[in-house]
Amino acid sequence: MKILMLSWEYPPRIVGGISMVVHDLSHRLISDGHEVTVITYRDGDAPYYENDKGVEVYRVDNYMIHPNNFIDWVLQLNFNMISKATEVINKKGKFDIIHAHDWLVAYAAKTLKNSFDIPITATIHATESGRNSGIHDDMQRYINDTEWMLTYEATEVIVNSNFMKCELQRLFGLPFEKIDVIPNGISQTIYNGVEKDYEFRRRFARDNEKIILFTGRLVYEKGIQNLIAAMPKILNGYNDSKLIICGKGGMLDELREQVNYLGINNKVYFTGQMNRKDLCKMYKCADIAVFPSTYEPFGVVAIEAMSAGIPIVVSDVGGLNEIVEHGVNGMKSYAGNSNSLADSILSLLYNPDLCERIVKNAKQKVKEVYNWQKIAQDTHFTYQKAICQTMAERQAHQIAQDTAKKTKKAKNTEGEISNLLGFKKRQAYA
Repeated sequence: MKILMLSWEYPPRIVGGISMVVHDLSHRLISDGHEVTVITYRDGDAPYYENDKGVEVYRVDNYMIHPNNFIDWVLQLNFNMISKATEVINKKGKFDIIHAHDWLVAYAAKTLKNSFDIPITATIHATESGRNSGIHDDMQRYINDTEWMLTYEATEVIVNSNFMKCELQRLFGLPFEKIDVIPNGISQTIYNGVEKDYEFRRRFARDNEKIILFTGRLVYEKGIQNLIAAMPKILNGYNDSKLIICGKGGMLDELREQVNYLGINNKVYFTGQMNRKDLCKMYKCADIAVFPSTYEPFGVVAIEAMSAGIPIVVSDVGGLNEIVEHGVNGMKSYAGNSNSLADSILSLLYNPDLCERIVKNAKQKVKEVYNWQKIAQDTHFTYQKAICQTMAERQAHQIAQDTAKKTKKAKNTEGEISNLLGFKKRQAYA
């Protein structure tokens, strides 16, 4: 199968979770014998073309014209994606399926679908309404409407949790059978050769301190403000602990102020954005990983931590709520509740046996459920459904056209006969 992936991020460009999902899924599909082409945004000095272990990656610049706002920037990116995709199609032939990742590539996907008659499978990784707890201004409404348009144009829609399936049905009124739940995954070899590096660990915490790790974007919906608020209670119960925050985002200054206000500067460390290699090391050095999101469609960071062999604490929302079974393969807390968060973290700090049991169960679940081989097979099946449905619609449309032509021809023949009989009657009367 010839597959065209459209994504606004692909390594080395990593903005959120989409980048690694597209990367890992593409490579697994290549391993299964498919052809995958990715068209994405060129960030920094990344090459315009790259054969990434079989995945053909085309990167496009945005226009030199400076856009007025982010929406204009996205539209300009879509124009260049369309241009590059058209160039590739004219050179190598038509694709069997377009896989569009989120609203940021919706207009490119729609245009290519209608221009070349290629069905779309769309993955909605998150919704604007979910990120902002509703739609509050014109820009959010525009993004929400674009998400709806992409799901409307797509033959099949993929989401990564049952929570997201319900959200899309509620927001966009999609038919139940149009939405396929396929979780994100993680490479089973991501931590091969990565051991606990004590020298690396000492850059962030003392040997006697337990590392409580958060990784992710520093934005409101990730709930990091609630984790910081929980630290005084955690330190009161277990003083030899330290919070390490890995990531960047718009809330950084606000979070630093919160730490200063609570007087826990020596117990909270902001590392900034980490590269993949250092992040794997950090997972191996941590004692507990915490993901206190207030909105989380899936939560790939949770399965990264589970695979690394550290116990996790998550909030009971979205995909995180489906990944973790409380006390079995992780601990849960009430979303937005810093006291509940502190209690779950302290339970792990106090109970090494619980940690060991949770880690064992978590690793088993990651191996069984969140492996890319199974995910790629399920995705391929969704592609097949989209293609078959599109072919059936084309056949139905052709039959309708043929029937209409026959009906029209029959009516024309009937009219000709009627006219002829009328002429003969008039002739006989004359």
